[in-house]
Amino acid sequence: MNHTKTPTLTDVGRVAGVSRGTVSNVFNHPDLVRSDVRERVEAAARQLGYDGPDPRGRVLRNGKFNAIGFMPPGAYAIADVIRSPYGRELVLGVSLACDEAGATLSLVNGTEETRTSTIREALVDGFILGHSVDIDLITSAQRRRLPFVILESDAGPDINSIRIDGRSGALMAVGHLAALGHRHFVILSIRRTSGPPIVHMPGKGKRAITAGFQLDYERLDGFAQGLAEVNLSIDDVPIIETTPGEPSAGAVVFDRFPEATAILTMSDWQAITVLDEAVRRGINIPEHVSVVGFDGTAESARTTPPLTTVAHDIIGKGRLAAQMVNENGQPRQIIMSVELVVRGSTGPPR
Repeated sequence: MNHTKTPTLTDVGRVAGVSRGTVSNVFNHPDLVRSDVRERVEAAARQLGYDGPDPRGRVLRNGKFNAIGFMPPGAYAIADVIRSPYGRELVLGVSLACDEAGATLSLVNGTEETRTSTIREALVDGFILGHSVDIDLITSAQRRRLPFVILESDAGPDINSIRIDGRSGALMAVGHLAALGHRHFVILSIRRTSGPPIVHMPGKGKRAITAGFQLDYERLDGFAQGLAEVNLSIDDVPIIETTPGEPSAGAVVFDRFPEATAILTMSDWQAITVLDEAVRRGINIPEHVSVVGFDGTAESARTTPPLTTVAHDIIGKGRLAAQMVNENGQPRQIIMSVELVVRGSTGPPR
């Protein structure tokens, strides 16, 4: 026998003295084979260095990959998800559901250059999409007849979606700070494209953020409503668009808007970068300025001081999204509730 070629089922059967079908059953349906025959086949396989049938053949036969693809929101790559406190918890929730179903999780890039081709080509049985900004994503997934769930967007009654009540959360955040006496605010909105912070100055009429998602606009609406309830206008509040982990976010706030006594953010990670910059500058939180996060990540409870935040069940959201893909049932549109968790990063204005 030529030992340079990869051994096959037939080779194992020849050495074990059984048919190719029996060898296949040993690897795929061992309960159908007598224990003594199974042991003989396994010994022959070890002798030949045969590790089992090529999984690619099984995939081609049944068209199943036993994998879910998760695409991050915005222009974020896989590394950005791993760095993000929110991203890690969301992926953890998806992973828990995949473990329960015996499925594999595939993280796929959501960058502008790759996301459409990824939907067309990824070897998965369904997708969790972090956004629906690009209609081509939905069209491509539908064309492949793959189940999918969109996060933080309502794409209509025929598409699975899970999103949070961002408007209510933003209203809670402003209400909390206003009740403490704050009237000088800065808003950190999430920049959904790569690049440095974008500053939208107040007093220039109604302003539009550069590239927001539905959730971002809902939160801006909530902030606006909360401000209006204390006779303030969001058009008089600076809005800074930053990617969540942008390290210069705090510097922009403290350098450009030193009069602010309260900072509203759309991400715990944004808020954490502000707290980090305050530590570097010797600025006391909340004595000098109050900071409110958004997400309710576990990391928000471990900051100094612990972060006040608008929280929801991130892990539960990821788990539910994966379950919906696995079940491939009737489309559902789910809105998750949020709650304000008050901690040490907020207090009365200076």
